[in-house]
Amino acid sequence: MAFLCYGLLVSAWIVDLFTPQLFVAAILLNGPIALSSLALDRRLTSGLIVAAQVANVVAGYVNGVQSGHWDGIAVGDRVLAALSFVLVGSLSIKTQEHAREAGESSLRARQMERERSLRESIDRVRATLNVELVLRRIVRESATLLSASHAILVLRSGLETPRVLSYRAGEADVAYERKQLSTEIATLVERARGAEIVRVDASDPLGRMTLAALEAREIVAVALLAEEPKRPVLVLSAAERRFERDAGELLQRFVEQASVALDQAQLFARLGLQAEEIAAQRDEIARRGNVIRDIVYALAHDLRTPLSAADITMKQALAGAYGTLPEAYREVLTTTLASNEDERRLLETLLLVARYESGDASDVREAIDCAALVRRVAAELEPVAQAKGVTVVAETQHEAVHVVGDESELRRALANLTANAIAATPAGGHVVVASGAIDGHATFGVLDDGYGVPEHQRAALFERFSARGPGGGTGLGLYIVRRIVEKHGGQVAYAPREPRGSAFTLTLERKEEA
Repeated sequence: MAFLCYGLLVSAWIVDLFTPQLFVAAILLNGPIALSSLALDRRLTSGLIVAAQVANVVAGYVNGVQSGHWDGIAVGDRVLAALSFVLVGSLSIKTQEHAREAGESSLRARQMERERSLRESIDRVRATLNVELVLRRIVRESATLLSASHAILVLRSGLETPRVLSYRAGEADVAYERKQLSTEIATLVERARGAEIVRVDASDPLGRMTLAALEAREIVAVALLAEEPKRPVLVLSAAERRFERDAGELLQRFVEQASVALDQAQLFARLGLQAEEIAAQRDEIARRGNVIRDIVYALAHDLRTPLSAADITMKQALAGAYGTLPEAYREVLTTTLASNEDERRLLETLLLVARYESGDASDVREAIDCAALVRRVAAELEPVAQAKGVTVVAETQHEAVHVVGDESELRRALANLTANAIAATPAGGHVVVASGAIDGHATFGVLDDGYGVPEHQRAALFERFSARGPGGGTGLGLYIVRRIVEKHGGQVAYAPREPRGSAFTLTLERKEEA
């Protein structure tokens, strides 16, 4: 544009040089100045004004020399011409400013429209978490956003036949099929996986075959950033016209956000599958638990009856119901009765564990006098302690303390701890069973001066099968104690005593006294 304007200026100046003074040819110098407004270049227009002024003066001087004098009218015409250059130049500069502002305003409006269209397209893509629907909306919305005549999305996993989603402008829905790609499109897809944006037009000799395959004037292709063995590739083609200059940038922004939406949908789908798998595993575990519980119940029931019958028969025999027995036979019966009792207790323990593991534990809730419960447990186990040479003492507060729960279960928990304390205390030792209240809570304590618990066993003391070494029993006693206390909303704790011994404490919610 600058060369054209200055060329016209020189041509008008030459014409002006060879015309008479009174022929106002200098007016022609306004043409290049006015033409420069199309360039929207203020410096060009200003330069042309200065050049026109110089040309006007030089041409006037030459005309005067050629005529032998300077005509007054001619000089006045030159002055008017000079003023016209300034006027036309000023108007041209003003026009350029308005044109630039209008252009910037139009550009901003166009950018805002593009942003709005992009935002609405992405919102429609994100409106679902179904992977299939997200893919279909990516194809449709990308074609609409860039005004493409045809859009395809190629998905491939490993060596599988590619899945192709296709949409043509004006169609009601997106087509879906599995098919092999043509050589031209397959090559384009692979190129797009290795670059940000691929644009194909007629200037690309290799791209002309691709254009012909899609019957397009221009093609843009880009790979999505979604998690796939091979990234999906979106291909857009324009049949009747080329894409706009900023189509690549707009498509790149769309693809980045659409990829996030696709990743979210795929994550949601995976979470759904995992949830189904977890639910199936949970159902299977529950089923197996029910089977095991039923087996334990059936086994305990089948064993309890013969054990009870044998117990009664042997006690009758020892009582002389079947005549006088030899002393050796009486010793055998006594030992067998003790073993029979151990088996019965083991069955009761297994049944209790099975009930707690299956959620069938007692839901009886009644007021329990803590002091009375402690005295009862101490009295029940005193004969066992005396046989071993251990002293059992019940300690209670004068203040009445009550809790709410199942008395038989709490008695079992307290009896288990007391029996363990007696077993872990040598002859001459002491076991204290106590009850009290601290900070609004009821407490039960079992304290002994026995062998204590080795430090390496304390962390898992209340877990299943955590027997305290040889002769420690089934390893279920303390576990049952914990489950009973937790069922009643309380806690059980262990602490070593100095110089030796153990202290077990049960803490429960205290019942408010009426």
